[in-house]
Amino acid sequence: MSVVTESDVRGALAKVDDPEIRKPITELGMVKSIIIGQGGDVHIEVYLTTAGCPLRTEITQRVTKAVADVPGVGAVSVDLDVMDDAQRTALRKQLRGDSADPVIPFAQPGSLTRVYAVASGKGGVGKSSVTVNLAAAMAARGLSVGVLDADIYGHSIPRMLGSDARPTQVERMIMPPVAHDVKFISIAQFTQGNTPVVWRGPMLHRALQQFLADVFWGDLDILLLDLPPGTGDVAISIAQLIPNAEILVVTTPQVAAAEVAERAGSIALQTRQRIAGVVENQSWMDLPDGSRMELYGSGGGRTVADSLSRAVGASVPLLGQVPIEKELREAGDDGVPIVLRDPESASAKALIEIADKLAVRRRGLAGMSLGIDTTRHL
Repeated sequence: MSVVTESDVRGALAKVDDPEIRKPITELGMVKSIIIGQGGDVHIEVYLTTAGCPLRTEITQRVTKAVADVPGVGAVSVDLDVMDDAQRTALRKQLRGDSADPVIPFAQPGSLTRVYAVASGKGGVGKSSVTVNLAAAMAARGLSVGVLDADIYGHSIPRMLGSDARPTQVERMIMPPVAHDVKFISIAQFTQGNTPVVWRGPMLHRALQQFLADVFWGDLDILLLDLPPGTGDVAISIAQLIPNAEILVVTTPQVAAAEVAERAGSIALQTRQRIAGVVENQSWMDLPDGSRMELYGSGGGRTVADSLSRAVGASVPLLGQVPIEKELREAGDDGVPIVLRDPESASAKALIEIADKLAVRRRGLAGMSLGIDTTRHL
């Protein structure tokens, strides 16, 4: 019979990630003690970051399963304790550094996170639905993905991701909940029920700044920002806070919607941001007889892409067209993105294809400062 050692148990715990921080609990200093008894019974004490940790049950289950799989282990028991202030401070410094003021990691010159600001000219074009499904599709590919619900007044991301979980706070760090392997934050997590948010511009800016700097996003591959419709305070704040964010324009085929979407994309001319492309949503409805009904006309997405290409002097691609399906709406209401619920549906295939195009892009040197002094010295 195998003799269990503390090294064996610690090795198994090294494979257990904290559900919020997404790093091994051994690396985070969360393993308080390991006691190996007669017959291979193992007792483990684990530190939680906060007393009210909503994931205490999940952490216990993960630890129990990992240790139980070690050869020779008998019964496994887990007790939970809570980090003291000094331990939380050490954890915060380990994760975020010792900076006195939080910084926005995505705005730093060395950031490799691709940031897409999903914009629309008007409401009702399915911008949030597109955001959630792109995020879920990218996460399903194995990418680390976050969604910031920047639509402060019309927030809907928690509903569409099917989670009412609230963030936990470790010192000045906010740990975002995770749904469908997507980290997300929304003002809805800080309000009671369906209470409306009644804020002016400066408060919107401060909220976005906190969501970007105080939330511990970890090492993201992709960050999607679900912007409110139009070109108001939030769009301007995002351009100031994350200048390297690329704009992803969502429109419908309707001429009126396309004209307004052009304005949303044209903000890039003033903010000097790059336009990643255009997504045409609600493009058509497939009928039982195999024909298509174009409820909102056709060509709006191509019109917007061509117009923005001329305006910015660079190619702005039409990334894809997403058909209307009842299942797409139902999936959003049920909190399970259609790309996960029914990946073979027409709308899911279109959204997955768009996500693939955005996910495989690599950041080039265009638009990035190389720190070279171009002044001629005579």
